[in-house]
Amino acid sequence: MDLTWSPEEEEFRQEARGWLAANVPGNPLPSGDTREGFAAHLEWERTLFEARWSVVSWPEAYGGRDASLWQWLVFEDEYHRAGAPARVTQNGIFLLAPTVFAFGTQEQQRRILPRMAAAEDLWAQGWSEPGAGSDLAAIRSRAVRDEGAGGWRLTGQKTWTTRGAFCTHLFGLFRTDPEAERHRGLTYFLVPLDAPGVTVRGFERLDGDEGFAEVFLDDVLVPDADVLGGVGEGWRVAMATTGSERGLTLRSPGRFLHTADRLLDLARTKGPGAHRDRVVQSWIEAQAYELFTLEQVTSIVEGRQIGAESSLNKLFWSQLDIALHETANDLLGPEAEVDGPWSRGFLFSLAGPIYAGTNEIQRNIVAERLLGLPRR
Repeated sequence: MDLTWSPEEEEFRQEARGWLAANVPGNPLPSGDTREGFAAHLEWERTLFEARWSVVSWPEAYGGRDASLWQWLVFEDEYHRAGAPARVTQNGIFLLAPTVFAFGTQEQQRRILPRMAAAEDLWAQGWSEPGAGSDLAAIRSRAVRDEGAGGWRLTGQKTWTTRGAFCTHLFGLFRTDPEAERHRGLTYFLVPLDAPGVTVRGFERLDGDEGFAEVFLDDVLVPDADVLGGVGEGWRVAMATTGSERGLTLRSPGRFLHTADRLLDLARTKGPGAHRDRVVQSWIEAQAYELFTLEQVTSIVEGRQIGAESSLNKLFWSQLDIALHETANDLLGPEAEVDGPWSRGFLFSLAGPIYAGTNEIQRNIVAERLLGLPRR
């Protein structure tokens, strides 16, 4: 593994750094999990797109820069270094898009990706259902073939849909063969949320933001053109999406490296020795996560598949995020109770071991698929 950046990558870094310095909003935007904040974030996302920074690794035809994976890592590093706003389009750009590149038809790629890059179509994830959270194979929402209409009629309920109340589209799994085994008979659908029969109901999180929604589908007609990856292939397609969600795509190292830098700055304000060992340990773990992801990018560039190793990423970043914020809380003392970046970051970090598949599920995957341990 070569840990040096090429002259071209350094040039790319300087271009990104200069643009971000000139364009990142001077004041923090309101939470992207409120209607007001979501609108403000969308304005920022469209500024990114107009300068072709919203999807740097995508082909130019879809709004990107044809940047390499290494350049994408450089951009992510600079993005977090600049303190730029969190991406409210992340479920589309970082989760669905890699799946569309891998399984979508050329017609789907041309139709879906440019509008996603431009933040014109906003995608929510439709995985969880009442009774089917971490156990994705337990979903019961169904799709019934309608030959006359040339499509499928979807019925069911999705819940814990992140920013679903503000999005225009949903991607998710539906059961097209109720007689099939748990992981079979599933199909991956793309659903416009303004289609007849769709009801979206936002609800508040513990912090009061309307960050989640329930989506009810009542005989919603979806054309064949919005099946992704083929009928009955849903589990295989969904595993590609979950690999992006658990792995490098959603949580680049820049996010944690710069949180660790903020932690060091905070520790310096508290005097010498304040929780020194924990601060240093958190900083080291952030550096280790970067090295771990660099090794993974090397593997991808050399043509190897990541597969179940994305579960290691998920365990690593979710636990690291909590450790960084718990250490900050202890440095802050009673101030940690005050609403601010650290307290909000801490609350969000607590969700890390739950979303993208609980850490208990990820440990099972690591045990069975990577370590070869027997299933009980």
